[in-house]
Amino acid sequence: ESIAVDAVRAFALDEYVGLPAGHPEGYASVVAREVVRPLGLDPQLVRVPDGSAEADEASCADYEAAIREAGGVDLQLLGIGSTGHIGFNEPGSAFDSRTRVTELAESTRRDNARFFDSIDDVPTHAATQGIGTILEARQLVLLAFGESKAQAVARAVEGPVTEDVPASALQLHPHATIVIDEAAASLLQGR
Repeated sequence: ESIAVDAVRAFALDEYVGLPAGHPEGYASVVAREVVRPLGLDPQLVRVPDGSAEADEASCADYEAAIREAGGVDLQLLGIGSTGHIGFNEPGSAFDSRTRVTELAESTRRDNARFFDSIDDVPTHAATQGIGTILEARQLVLLAFGESKAQAVARAVEGPVTEDVPASALQLHPHATIVIDEAAASLLQGR
């Protein structure tokens, strides 16, 4: 039995700023390749933040407005970076932040270099849903796999709620689920 997805709307979490349109590692391309086509979603109902070199406060405000006009986000899927970032909300991001253009930490650029020919090709900025935007979703699901995520997972789940670990904001959400493998769970005290 199949599930009807013809009316599913989706809003990507983030997008690199400054990559050429159609770049294979731009999230517009990744989402189309890995989500839209395999699930049979209507591409017209899937939005990605503006990643053009002209991305600015106005384009980010338009993205926020589109989310509100759609009735908000029912299910937000998240990953976690080695710094504890969610989306491209680096450490120090305010928990009430909205969609905006952010500067990527050098460690984030290094972590993402595996998707590019060299670290010099990794963009320095991204448009991302803010933590405040993320926390408004009705359900949050964070996925983390591998030992390289263990420290960030432990700090996010068992550490204090702090802007120094953006993913710790998930502790404030009434419906957050964290799905991890044994390696990502390896530093949790209460496991």
